[in-house]
Amino acid sequence: MEARDPELRRELDATLQARGELGPEYESVLIDSFLEKVERRLAAPEDQRTRRLSAERRMAVARSASEPARPFGTFAERFGFGVVSLVLAVPLSAIGVANAGIDGLVVAWLGIVGVNAVHAAHTWPWARGRRRPSSDWDG
Repeated sequence: MEARDPELRRELDATLQARGELGPEYESVLIDSFLEKVERRLAAPEDQRTRRLSAERRMAVARSASEPARPFGTFAERFGFGVVSLVLAVPLSAIGVANAGIDGLVVAWLGIVGVNAVHAAHTWPWARGRRRPSSDWDG
């Protein structure tokens, strides 16, 4: 709203003219009416901002709902998980061999493979019940 709003100026002039015609007994009613118009005028930009923010939120929700579900973790996260599990495989293998021989080694590696399989199962399309969206890494 501008500092000198011509519409509000006309409303004020009309209110003052009506006060002159009607007399001081209607002064409070006229002032209340004018103030109500001023309040509505001041609230209009706030209502527009509120409606715009609400529309932006609805649009963001609609966009996120229409975007395909991302597979479990990015490529870097999955690669990092694999590297960490292989780094931990060395001491686990040594502990398994030292305590139980070849059987301990087999159990350690079955555990490592099992953990990686469960982690990888989150990206398998048939395990999730829907198609995985294609990525840059797909051929």
